[in-house]
Amino acid sequence: MPLLEVDGLTKAYEGRRVVDALSLSVEAGEVLGLLGPNGAGKTTTLRMLYGFVRPDAGRVRVEGRELSTHREDAKRVLGVCTQDDTLDYDFTVRRNLIVYARYFRPRVEELEARVDALLAQFGLDRYADTSPHALSGGYKRRLLIARSIVHRPKLLFLDEPTTGLDPAARVEVWELVAQLREEGMGVILTTHYMDEAERLSDRLVVLKEGRNVAEGRANEVLGALLGEHVLVVRKDDPSRDAIASALRAMDLSPRTILGDLQAPVRTAQLAELEARFPETRLTLRPPSLDDLFLALAEPRHDAAKEGSR
Repeated sequence: MPLLEVDGLTKAYEGRRVVDALSLSVEAGEVLGLLGPNGAGKTTTLRMLYGFVRPDAGRVRVEGRELSTHREDAKRVLGVCTQDDTLDYDFTVRRNLIVYARYFRPRVEELEARVDALLAQFGLDRYADTSPHALSGGYKRRLLIARSIVHRPKLLFLDEPTTGLDPAARVEVWELVAQLREEGMGVILTTHYMDEAERLSDRLVVLKEGRNVAEGRANEVLGALLGEHVLVVRKDDPSRDAIASALRAMDLSPRTILGDLQAPVRTAQLAELEARFPETRLTLRPPSLDDLFLALAEPRHDAAKEGSR
């Protein structure tokens, strides 16, 4: 049985659906990456999954139990780490963990030993009796994650856990997430760092305008949404503008990045371009999650404007 099962999850604000009939699942020992541009519905989805926001429609089951009717039981197996710094700076590092743990029922067994183990696992033991003010951004993030799992949840929600951290601190957080997965914890991760999503996630769910537009491993998602190749035409190539027009005629949306033209293409489209531009050497590279993110962030064209073209 999956740790989490979601079916038809829907939420609207002021008449606009921000999450639209979303379905997904998470298994024990699995990291699910929830991706999408700003406004895709990621944060609203997370808030519904851990019970902070009530959905307008759909079902959320945690270990087979309906979240709507078994809210307290379900929350006992859920851990939540948001983007916000919600540490209590009047307490020491250790007390932050102890006080937070005491909110849960049934009580956390052998709490002192649990806190000591987390302090050691997260490299926080040397700061145990100091204020969180003494911690760097990376260590504050460690403390926030440690606090979110002090009650031994089975499923953890991580909302952009490394935003604002330097590269070394980001890698340290990645290692901690990998440890939690190895211990059998399920994790739902949102992030805007595509390398992070690719390294940590066993499976991706890609959202656009609140809908699931692709799901699977990174290479499966890229193949489904982008194709096999990304065409790159240098800014000084004499055929650049003509190739851009040809791509648009194929209903593709070339992007300009630092003057270079880039567009995801499938093999058949590439063959057509090679036939039309035999004198031009077309440069290709594999698609990446960054390409996917840029494609998803493109605004949807208004139908009336499309019809007037």
